Amino acid sequence: MQCLDSERLPRKGQSPGSLGLNKFLMSFCLGGALLLGICTQASATFRIHTIPAAAPAAAPKPANEVIDRALGALGTPYRWGGTSLRHGFDCSGLVQYAFKTQDDLELPRTSRALSRVDAPSVKRSDLQPGDLLFFRIRSRSVDHVAIYIGEGRFVHAPRRGTKVRIDRLNNSYWQRHFQLAKRVVPEA
Repeated sequence: MQCLDSERLPRKGQSPGSLGLNKFLMSFCLGGALLLGICTQASATFRIHTIPAAAPAAAPKPANEVIDRALGALGTPYRWGGTSLRHGFDCSGLVQYAFKTQDDLELPRTSRALSRVDAPSVKRSDLQPGDLLFFRIRSRSVDHVAIYIGEGRFVHAPRRGTKVRIDRLNNSYWQRHFQLAKRVVPEA
């Protein structure tokens, strides 16, 4: 195959294969420029628009302090009788640790004693962040406590061999064992 000029005659000094290579390179450059133009146009054209969900009522400042402290313990190993990040937590030890920031509040050490604190009981439908949730797991009375963090979730130290974690109150296991809730967080 020979290289031809516009009049379909061979060009001087041009090898037969160079015309094809030049066309290929030119096509490649034009294609790249076109693709680049499309991509830059697409980024300006296709944007994701999100609509923010209705914000839940803000938790009072003391409740936020309690929740932040409890969430800071996520991943800490369960330890029966434990009350610290260093040594681990049991359920009521986590509550003690989280509520330490509340100067006006003296809470008992065990889940059973916490459930008997003179504080308002709260319906499940009226829960607010910072409320204490009480469960009956293995005995005839309350033997587990957790801290409600909002949106149907709570933080707790479940049992031996686990770590402090977040669970959902609508989980069938926790629904079955739920007993009551109390509001112990002081008003801001």
